[in-house]
Formats: sequence, structure tokens, C-alpha cells
Amino acid sequence: MKIAIATKNYLEVSGHAGQCRHWLLYDLSQHQSKQLLPAPAFVELDKTEILHSFADDRPHPLDGVDLMVCASAGDGFIRHMKKRGCEVLRTGETDPALAITRILAGEALSDPRFDITTSLCKLRDLFSRH
Repeated sequence: MKIAIATKNYLEVSGHAGQCRHWLLYDLSQHQSKQLLPAPAFVELDKTEILHSFADDRPHPLDGVDLMVCASAGDGFIRHMKKRGCEVLRTGETDPALAITRILAGEALSDPRFDITTSLCKLRDLFSRH
């Protein structure tokens, strides 16, 4: 399983996942429950790779991710990721390490906080290609 966490400069869980350029990528395919969590890969997307506008016409650095964690994401983004085989989990948790730890422990994450950009995304999603 691969989990990607949208971040603000790799330090804090970021909102507006579709516009996010900095991701922590955890490859847990070889991870055992009693092992320490593997260090994440730091993924910086080029402007042409931002998921909100990515055309899915070539390979992407986040291909193969099973779960994306973010503070906010619009319905169009969630549908887009589902087509790519990825679920999106929105949370109010700000610490990426705590978020991944809770996910692996099967614990519930805090609910996302209000984000005005999510409301704007909902309006934009009415006209989205996804």
C-alpha cells in the first residue's frame, strides 16, 4: 500500500490537495505492523504535474498511490483520484507523522476544519471535467 500526504513544505498537512506541490509518499508494501514506519519519500510536483490540472496523458510521480491524505479536497478532485484508483481521506490533523500513525493503527482522524477554498471548489466542480 502507498499513502501520499499533501503537505505545506513537508511539515504540515495541506488543504486543497489538487493544488498541492509537496507530498510525503509512504511505501508500505513491505511494512510489517511491528516495524518502525519507513521514512517517506519527498515528492515535489512540477507545475505541470499538479493534480488539479493534470491531464492523465502521461505517467505521474504519484501513480500507484492507494490513499491520499489532505486537509481539504473538492468533490471533482475526489472523483478524479477515484478514477486513478486512489481514495482521498480529508482530515483536520495537521501533523503528517501523527496522521500516518493513526491511519496504520486503525484510529479515526479528526474531522477536517472549515476551509473556504473547499466551498469555492464545490462551485468550480459543477463545471469540472471529472
